[in-house]
Parts: sequence; C-alpha cells; structure tokens
Amino acid sequence: MNPTIAYIQSELNGFYPPDEALELAYWIVEESTGLSRAAISACKDKQNISNIEIILARLRKKEPIQYIFAHTLWFGLDLTLNQDTLIPRPETAELVSLVLNTMPQTGTYSVLDIGTGSGAIALALKARRPNWQITALDLSESALAVAAQNARRNNLDIDFIHADILSDEIGHFDIIVSNPPYITESEKVSMESNVLDYEPDSALFVPDHDPLRFYRRIASLKAVDFLFFETNSRFATEVAQLLRDYGYTGIGIYNDMYGKQRMVAGRIKV
Repeated sequence: MNPTIAYIQSELNGFYPPDEALELAYWIVEESTGLSRAAISACKDKQNISNIEIILARLRKKEPIQYIFAHTLWFGLDLTLNQDTLIPRPETAELVSLVLNTMPQTGTYSVLDIGTGSGAIALALKARRPNWQITALDLSESALAVAAQNARRNNLDIDFIHADILSDEIGHFDIIVSNPPYITESEKVSMESNVLDYEPDSALFVPDHDPLRFYRRIASLKAVDFLFFETNSRFATEVAQLLRDYGYTGIGIYNDMYGKQRMVAGRIKV
C-alpha cells in the first residue's frame, strides 16, 4: 500500500470505519497532489502533504472533508461548499435524475429550485438541459452567494432569487423542484456529529409538530405544472396525500437507492 495512504488510514483508525478511513485517505492525497487513484496506488514513495496534520485533526473532530477542501464533485459538477450550504447527497442526485427522466428532452421549460443552497439541483438541471430557464431561490443570502459562485465556476447561466418561500409570493413556473428541510427535531438524537456540528440547521430541520410546512406551502401556491420533491421517507405518503388534497394528479412516490421512499412528484394545470 502507498505509505501516505497507510499513514492517514492509521491516524483515522478508531474515528472512522476502515473502509471510510481508506476512502478519506485517497481523497486527501488526490486533492493534495493532483494524482489519480491509480497513480497513488502504484506509488511506493511517501507524498509530502504539508498540512496533513491539520487535515487529520479536523477529520478527527468529524468535520466533513467536503468542508475541509471547500468543494465536492457531484453529478458531474465541481461545487464550492461552506458551512452555509448542505453537502449534496446521492439521494438528491436521484431527484435530479427523476426530473430529467420525467420531462421530455425537447422543449423549453421554466424551472424553480426552492431552497437551492449550493445551487446543486439548479446547476445539475441546467448542465443537462441548457435550453431550460432555471431560477434558484433561497432564504440565505450567504448560500445564494455560494450558488452564484458555483454557477460561474461551472459556466452555467442561472437566475437567483432571495426570498422566504413560507411568506413570499412567486410567479408561475413549468417545473418546481425542491429538497426542503424535512428532518424533525426529534430525529437529531440518531444523527452523526459530522452533520449536526457542521451543516446548517436551517436547511435540515423542521419542528415535530409541523414537519410538512414547506411541502404544504409550496403545493398551496399552485404556481407550477410539474412538482418534484425530495422527502423524509417517514412522510412520503403524507406528502403524496397533501398533493392530492391540493388538486395534483399523476402523483408518484419513488424509492431511493436504499429502497426508502425519498421522492414525490405530481402535476397540476393552473
């Protein structure tokens, strides 16, 4: 094994499972040297990573590596991240794929991404459908600044709106897609410190007494023809019923890669 990889893995032993420690080790060396994984594996010499002890100390505190290096690769995009923005998950990539697979490839659609954060969903859609008119909305001005930086970084043209979807009105869009806060406060006890201590609470949590507040508000606006949500798997059925109550049709509940009910979609004509 590459000696640098072996050293990093040993230093993370006890803090992460062996497979995760190995993955982190390769991530660090790839980021720090620019070498490919194959080149790293073939190399028997130790790589000189000047800030390795700082990186390891931060990892031992369970800080996500995406924040340490201030970016991540996701859905073919290189996205800047900081603690004002969530780290985009594989499940959210499945939401993007659901939109792309549902809508015809031809034609131009206006799309609103509500709660855009780093801009991941909006930018992924724009990258795959350049003719779509994409708008990204968020309550956090600092998150919107990151999203705008990511649009420039990936050379994609996105419109941005600073607004509170719970109170502000929006215009009509052909498609609304949203991964809103959906984790209840009571679920915090089962969550890892790398999420609780570093990712923004406002983008994650909703009160136990009203877990569907964002879904209800967005559905009630009826400002859309097609609506796509990422959901808490505990509430996917309730989100689907909520859409029926507001007159949506063609409602589907879709499982993620882990078999959990993670996405809900429907349509309405206004």
